Amino acid sequence: MAMIYKTTMKPGKTELLTAWLPTRPWYASTGHTPELDRSGGFRLDDPEGEVGIEFMVLTDHSGGRETSYLVPLTYRGAPLDGAGAALVGTSEHGVLGTRWIYDGAHDPVLVGQLVALLQGRAVAQDQSDSGVSDPSVTAWYEGPELPAAPQAWPEVTDTARGTDVRLPGGLVLGLTRVLRPGDAGPQDASEIVGRLTAGWTTLDGASYRGPFAELRTAGHSTN
Repeated sequence: MAMIYKTTMKPGKTELLTAWLPTRPWYASTGHTPELDRSGGFRLDDPEGEVGIEFMVLTDHSGGRETSYLVPLTYRGAPLDGAGAALVGTSEHGVLGTRWIYDGAHDPVLVGQLVALLQGRAVAQDQSDSGVSDPSVTAWYEGPELPAAPQAWPEVTDTARGTDVRLPGGLVLGLTRVLRPGDAGPQDASEIVGRLTAGWTTLDGASYRGPFAELRTAGHSTN
């Protein structure tokens, strides 16, 4: 079980992501510096207890409009070899010391645990409290059996539509980056074999749900 510490991080996650988000192809620029508020999310446990895994929802309300983004992050006590391009930044944790923070779509530990969640082999955890599950995060899966161990190096493609991670067995894990309430993806979903759905709350207090991730056969792409 991952331990969530009530402590400080300097710089904070939101500060790091304010600089990082505009560099992403799926970020919808407003022409202003992002003004980010945390709007939801959940965590997953690393079976080895080494890597922190968080799925964060951030709402950007700069420029007079609101856009909510899914930002999966991993927190490591040492750099991840070969993943420099996926580094969001480093931060000093009040208990654990220096943490290397990565875009989790490029981290094999997060990818492996997200697949496990979709297949019912992992349980979503509360974003803020240790040892508390989050039953609001739901998943279904009707595809072939996949290896339990994560890939050493996920093949990741970022576009204006989102992020695709190619998996063994001819499947693609698609991460929704710009969240839209109730958006179930393309009308022809015959090649979708799994979906993860969760919720978020915007600044006006409105609550929404939508797909955070989908598993589909490699021949079906939203990018």
